[in-house]
Amino acid sequence: MEYINQIPRTMIDFLIITVFSLLIGLSQRQLHQQKDDARQTFGTDRTFTFIGMLGYVLALLDPAGYKLFVGGGLALIVILAIAYYFHIKIHSDYGITTIVIALITYSLGPVILTQPKWMVLLIVVTVLIFAELKELFINISHKFDRNEFLTLGKFLIIAGVILPLVPDIPFIPGISLTPYKIWLAVVVISTISYISYLLKKFVFKDGSIIISGILGGMYSSTATTIILARKSHDDQAHLKQYMAAIVFATAMMYVRILLIILIFNYELFLRTWIYFIVLALISSGIALFIFFRDKAQSSVKEGLTEDKNPLEFKVALIFTALYIAFSLITYAVVNRFGTTGLNVMSYIVGLTDIDPFLINLFQGKFSVSIDAVAMATLQALVSNNVLKLVYGCFFSGRKSWIILVSGFIIIIAVNIIFVLIV
Repeated sequence: MEYINQIPRTMIDFLIITVFSLLIGLSQRQLHQQKDDARQTFGTDRTFTFIGMLGYVLALLDPAGYKLFVGGGLALIVILAIAYYFHIKIHSDYGITTIVIALITYSLGPVILTQPKWMVLLIVVTVLIFAELKELFINISHKFDRNEFLTLGKFLIIAGVILPLVPDIPFIPGISLTPYKIWLAVVVISTISYISYLLKKFVFKDGSIIISGILGGMYSSTATTIILARKSHDDQAHLKQYMAAIVFATAMMYVRILLIILIFNYELFLRTWIYFIVLALISSGIALFIFFRDKAQSSVKEGLTEDKNPLEFKVALIFTALYIAFSLITYAVVNRFGTTGLNVMSYIVGLTDIDPFLINLFQGKFSVSIDAVAMATLQALVSNNVLKLVYGCFFSGRKSWIILVSGFIIIIAVNIIFVLIV
């Protein structure tokens, strides 16, 4: 270790730049060989190595103003421009990826002199990955239509533009309800829903009913239960697959709520994570048992057809209104009736949309203990599971009742046990 510490920093930096530049050059050569493309823009793997070395040496000779580095960069740009001109003239190929990568390689020198070494590693790894994923990005761009880019723009606006601008000042004295907390709740729910939406639409577009149940549970287990139950009513031949998917949606509900707890209340997460993990595993086990109980049943490739955009303005407006309403109601109930009132309210709220209530409970500073909050959370999930059981039986038909009741009774029973011991 002492010997390593005696090695000059400049030597280590030089070796790092040389190796990383060579790796970039080798990746470019490999890409052209895979495509059997002899029309390289310029140079070979050694060329990239020398470009990286040149950038480091020039930056090292003038670390104060980097004038030599800038001059060398301008000379390199001229050479690349000439090569690019003749490349277009001869091959009619307008791609500039290799040229941009060469300029990034040249810039590694100042980066390693002024930034932590992990930054150089991050740049090189990113270049290598993005260079290899060209075909993947082309396929993704073909799948995206105009509406998808608008949806992505909406998400970036609500998460990256609006959230930092809203004030974190309470509306009403004594109630920890601020515009920032309200919009943060919208951003968190929208993020989870949007990721589930993208996975369903682009990654598992032709996925099975089971995949639809899993991804739908990350968005809304109640809505997923209703959709799958309705489909099972018209497709009795694959009833067990639909029932398994419904139970999987409930398993993912526990995962989703646990993620929300982790984001908003770390103390509560430490207090309850084991309960949610066990409930998610038990629910998944029941779903797998239902699915594999009849192995002769053929697999269904059709998934949920309702690819609803989770970032619609109406959805955000409803969530915001519910969040504010539950904040005021919870504050009034806790102040007047204490823990008893919160327990009763949690069971009632479980029959509605539980996310606004739970996020408000996780964020708020109410005059109840962390154990009371944990109990209220689990109680709301008990009544929510009862609601999904009723929906599932109502929309799917009598043949599914035994399967759903048997599965949900076990889940609800374990949930109630955790309510009693939390």
